[in-house]
Amino acid sequence: MERPELEAWLRLLEAPGVGRATARRLLSAFGSVEAVFDAPSAVRQELVSGAVDHALSIAPVSLSARVDEALDWQRGGGETPCRAIIPIGDSAYPRQLLDTADPPLLLYAQGTLDLLQDVKAIAIVGSRNPTPQGAQTAHDFARSLGDAGWVIVSGLALGVDAAAHEGALASGQGTIAVVGTGLDRVYPKRHLDLAHRISRAGLLLSEFSLGTPPLAAHFPMRNRVIAGLTQGTLVVEAALQSGSLITARLATEAGRDVFAVPGPIHSPQSRGCHALIKQGAKLVETAQDVLDEFDLLPRGLMQSHEASESSPASVTDPLLEALGYELVSLDALVARTGWSAQDINVKLLDLELSGRVARRPGQLFQRIESA
Repeated sequence: MERPELEAWLRLLEAPGVGRATARRLLSAFGSVEAVFDAPSAVRQELVSGAVDHALSIAPVSLSARVDEALDWQRGGGETPCRAIIPIGDSAYPRQLLDTADPPLLLYAQGTLDLLQDVKAIAIVGSRNPTPQGAQTAHDFARSLGDAGWVIVSGLALGVDAAAHEGALASGQGTIAVVGTGLDRVYPKRHLDLAHRISRAGLLLSEFSLGTPPLAAHFPMRNRVIAGLTQGTLVVEAALQSGSLITARLATEAGRDVFAVPGPIHSPQSRGCHALIKQGAKLVETAQDVLDEFDLLPRGLMQSHEASESSPASVTDPLLEALGYELVSLDALVARTGWSAQDINVKLLDLELSGRVARRPGQLFQRIESA
């Protein structure tokens, strides 16, 4: 984007009293962002109040410096990763967002811009504090869906989001992280390395200008972009009051599919998913369940499943059967199997080392399964 256009965009979007709805109304009336400022004040006041028109008439003192900063950032990406500032209406703007009620008017992107165009994409969202099973489930769904040619979209948050991004990166298909800050910041800070890897093998995306800190109000706004970029949203572990349910609602409002992974009925982390299923979300247990909804043949996925089913590792272990899918104590396993505690501890250690069982606080154990 060239300087005059970027200056007009920042001036419009950051003017006091100008929200997204007002900005969209002005753009619709005048045809371009530059024309909004070229129009006489009296004409603008047919659409906005005198106070808003006054705010639009005065360029902020800091505007020039902010434009310089944005242009320097855009140029700083070089060839890899690519950086771009994309206004609505631009050929690089993701077409799927145009089909939503409230598309962002300006996007900042860093990474593989092709991921925004005509790709099969699905969102995976969920708890910031998932169980080990939940994190593994998110990773495995993302890996399997990525192997089937889908781009995974999530929000770079702790927990399920991070696991989904990691699974997608492992597939090599690519992932989009939609963030609630400016792209010159990473939140949470512990995801700095993950963000760098996504910018090189996927895409970082934000509607917030450079320097924007992580404010609570920005994350629901980010969620509508996550939902809007995709053909469907998969929720893996979510409490009843969670941002993941906001994303699912926004996906429904945009006419997209919603999927939910069920869990133990006594787990607070399962209640959000169960509520979604009651409201009509599709219950899924494997990545193939998601793919079946879109009537798409996964590339190589069924072959890998057939291979795993024929391997000795896939034979059901009786101790895994006794574990079920909830947290279980050693005493409960003794009662269920009739084995001695010593024998069970030996078998549990083997299962832990193979990544099929997780040891939890309070001497509890939990089965870990793949999607």
